[in-house]
Amino acid sequence: MKIFIRHLLCGVCLFLVSTAQAHQLSTSYITLDATNDSQFTGSWQINVTDLEQQIAFDLNQDGDIAWHEITAKHSAISDFVLTSLTAKSTAAKSIDEQACAFSSSAPLQLDSHFNQPYVVIALQLACPTAASNDALTLAYTAFFDSDANHKAIVTINQQTRVISKDNAAQTFDFATSSYLTTFNQYVYQGVLHIWLGLDHILFLIALLLTCVLVRKTSKWQGIESKATIFKHTAWIVTAFTLAHSITLTATAMQLVSPNSRWVELGIAISVLFAALNNIWPLVIRLGWVTFAFGLLHGMGFASVLGELGLSSDYQLLSVLAFNLGVEIGQLAILVVALPVLIWARNYQWYQKWVMPAGSLVIAIIAVQWSLERI
Repeated sequence: MKIFIRHLLCGVCLFLVSTAQAHQLSTSYITLDATNDSQFTGSWQINVTDLEQQIAFDLNQDGDIAWHEITAKHSAISDFVLTSLTAKSTAAKSIDEQACAFSSSAPLQLDSHFNQPYVVIALQLACPTAASNDALTLAYTAFFDSDANHKAIVTINQQTRVISKDNAAQTFDFATSSYLTTFNQYVYQGVLHIWLGLDHILFLIALLLTCVLVRKTSKWQGIESKATIFKHTAWIVTAFTLAHSITLTATAMQLVSPNSRWVELGIAISVLFAALNNIWPLVIRLGWVTFAFGLLHGMGFASVLGELGLSSDYQLLSVLAFNLGVEIGQLAILVVALPVLIWARNYQWYQKWVMPAGSLVIAIIAVQWSLERI
């Protein structure tokens, strides 16, 4: 059994170390507003790093991208727009779709999101029908081949959609309210982020590893009462949920503006502390400590929501839906992990080998994150 566990832990360690990177979003932003019944104007904002993967900007190959090198590729950028975006309009009481035409001729501009440079490409969209009063379907194909997690935040006439590889075409129905669609999309993004956010997952797992144990005579032992286990777990999860809900909402609504660099470092340190505390306990029950660290994690969730962007017409709904998605994703992890831990809690191999070794793996990853984020 010990040999099997040792090999299993080595495999887990190698897997986690190889994937031990905080989730980085690749996001572009499309905004269009109707100028009349059949025409729209707006812009497409693309991270320079993303766009450089499609169009070679570094003409002199010096490793740096200058603005004149980007503007020199204006024609190639315009061609990229035409091959990446398509739209069709549907008139009221009709099932026939008619193709709309994108164009981009205005000079390029430069902007920034989260300290990253973005190229701003002017867009014009002309449709044969009165699309602004009916429905418009936008299909988006950019960057998915190089980054399956890429997102495009599209806002047309104050309606916002999140486009991803699995939902690359979105329909904007201007004749009906979009609050339900907005709600569903931001719930989905919340669930997706907690599952992709390895730092948040490892923090939660580090807490759960000892929720089924009690410290006696300087040793971890299994808790006999399942009711006690559920009580301890509920307190930990509630503290974490309440804390990150507070700061996620406050940060997303711009009531507070924390420095994202220090937030990410604080999250890495929280994972490190939770893991090492399992091996060398300083705090036996981490309820209030979890609450404090949960405040940091909420700011981290908010930074992702900020990259996604809030729906311009349903801002508070977007925040609440994303937060609900985070909770659903967190509960899904709990439902899977807790029964396994309850089953294993009374075995010596769990108390002496799996829990400490798993905590050590998490601690190593957290140290790597801390050094990267410093």
